[in-house]
Amino acid sequence: MSRPLYRGVSGVSGIRIPDNSIDSWDSQSKDKTEKDSSDRKGSSDQNPLQLKSPFRLLFADNNSHPKYGVTENGFSPDPFILGTPRSRHKLILFFMKFSIVFIVILALAGSFWWTISISTTSRGQIYHGYRRLQEKLVSDLLDIGEISYAPSKQKELDFCSQEFENYVPCFNVSDNLAQGYSDGSELDRQCGRELRQDCLLLSPMTYKIPLRWPTGRDVIWVSNVKITAQEVLSSGSLTKRMMMLDEEQISFRSASLMFDGVEDYSHQIAEMIGLRNESNFIQTGVRTILDIGCGYGSVGAHLFHSQLLTMCIANYESSGSQVQLTLERGLPAMVASFTTKQLPYPSLSYDMLHCARCGIDWDQKDGILLIEADRLLKPGGYFVWTSPLTNARNKDSQKRWKVIHDFAENLCWEMLSQQDETVVWKKTSKRKCYSLRKNGSPPPPLCSRGYDVESPYYRELQNCIGGTHSSRWISIEERATWPSRDHPKKNELAIYGLQPDEFAEDADSWRTAVRNYWSLLSPLIFSDHPKRPGDEDPPPPYNMLRNVLDMNAHFGGFNSALLQSGKSVWVMNVVPTSGLNYLPLIQDRGYVGVLHDWCEAFPTYPRTYDLVHAAGFLSIEAAQQHRCTMLDIFIEIDRLLRPEGWIIIRDTAPLIESARALTTRLKWDARVIEIESDSDQRLLICQKPFFKRQAN
Repeated sequence: MSRPLYRGVSGVSGIRIPDNSIDSWDSQSKDKTEKDSSDRKGSSDQNPLQLKSPFRLLFADNNSHPKYGVTENGFSPDPFILGTPRSRHKLILFFMKFSIVFIVILALAGSFWWTISISTTSRGQIYHGYRRLQEKLVSDLLDIGEISYAPSKQKELDFCSQEFENYVPCFNVSDNLAQGYSDGSELDRQCGRELRQDCLLLSPMTYKIPLRWPTGRDVIWVSNVKITAQEVLSSGSLTKRMMMLDEEQISFRSASLMFDGVEDYSHQIAEMIGLRNESNFIQTGVRTILDIGCGYGSVGAHLFHSQLLTMCIANYESSGSQVQLTLERGLPAMVASFTTKQLPYPSLSYDMLHCARCGIDWDQKDGILLIEADRLLKPGGYFVWTSPLTNARNKDSQKRWKVIHDFAENLCWEMLSQQDETVVWKKTSKRKCYSLRKNGSPPPPLCSRGYDVESPYYRELQNCIGGTHSSRWISIEERATWPSRDHPKKNELAIYGLQPDEFAEDADSWRTAVRNYWSLLSPLIFSDHPKRPGDEDPPPPYNMLRNVLDMNAHFGGFNSALLQSGKSVWVMNVVPTSGLNYLPLIQDRGYVGVLHDWCEAFPTYPRTYDLVHAAGFLSIEAAQQHRCTMLDIFIEIDRLLRPEGWIIIRDTAPLIESARALTTRLKWDARVIEIESDSDQRLLICQKPFFKRQAN
């Protein structure tokens, strides 16, 4: 019985062949050799190109190759020799890969050619078509949501309890003290710890609609602010003692020498600067003033006649608040503290800082509070300080005064004049002054370029001089005076990365928008207030609105358009932290504003604004992954609005529909819903009803 024949395989060697099979092996090899010679002779007569044909290679006769792909000499053939099953498989894969690569390259080339061939018009059509589909989708989803959750979503919010009538979130001194805050930090704004109040604040039982401007500037209702007649009468200040007019009203006759001598005081400051009177402040480049610890806003009320805009800031006060009374008078104000954090204003924001017995110890904390004052002051601006410390007789007070005097000199402030208790300094307009300072006492260093944040948001106070690296370092004397400042030139706009045509287009659009707003508001306000007892019929509606808050101020165009149209209003221009920051431009134009995160409470008291304006604001917030909802923001708007106040929302159709759905829960009256022509914008105008707490 013969043993099976062992054939060699590729990569295997040293296999031993039994001796008794050698003869059989030789005879078989000889026969096959002769057969192969005959086959080669026959094939030589064929066309040699047949072997080179790819079809020949792919579909060659299987009989022309050894069975199982093994050669007759006992070894596997080369796997890359054409014609074998394995080689055909490799070649097929190669052709498939080549085809795929060719198709991909062809597709990419076609896509690129198609992209660059699309005109601007067609791209716009595609974009607007996409926007319409997107808005339709959102609208459908909103409709589905309203149908599915109508009972719960449309439920009106309840009113808050009486303890929240004057609620100001983020300012809770007792809680801050319990948390370990001290040394003035307990007065700082601390947001995020308190629970959200998903309820609406009711007006006090005795609340009355404020008097019209300008009467309301000098006379307010006692019941509208958290202050009692006893608190006013028991005050040690002559000004406060003489404020009471009768049992229901408080009078602030700021122009009367009988009360507080504001006119004489303002005249004195002007003379110390070298001016004839306060009406000449504009000529020296002064337009915006930050009044620190402003009392009840008497300085700002008086200077308003001279086209000066004064922002009042003071600590939060649970009763007798300076900020609340100032806002009630129709003057700019907000809660802010010179304690441990930088104020939410850009560097180089104000033309003048004023502090008359404001209660700040400028000599404390190594002068860091004076450094913050310097950051806010424009080059060439004025710092006015009135304090008994400047004219003290005892040694301790004199020592403190010398510390402040020397520190101001190291800040490159020049003391212009001192009269009685009032001192006026002028900030340098030359950067080189900082390198020429005396070395007698270590001067505060300049902030490094990377550390000099132009618009900080409640950042810790910095022990270095800021603003020196800013491209906005321009002396107030070199800037255009008001009102020319409201119209920046081309080189000035370049500082903020803007082109003149872009700025002009924005201004034109806001002039058109304001005309549209007022054409809609006038009949509404006039019909609601045809005539109050004892009042003449005023031309509606400008005098029904005084305090205006713009939630997304952008370039400040809404503010500018209001003034150009003759509206007697002031605007708090708010720049959301979630959007582009043009607050430096707004401040440089001669307006007031602030950075703010609208997922936090705005630093003011309830019922302080007549109109809240939100154009494009909802789109900005919708693009952010915030921790708050639209309802949270609208509840805060309701807190800020006075009874019978107005809300104007301008945004895309889906967002306007969402806002409209919330008005029912907030008990607002949706008065106007308009589609703006040649735009995808929608307009929603609502009014806050006048709800008062009822007596038990």
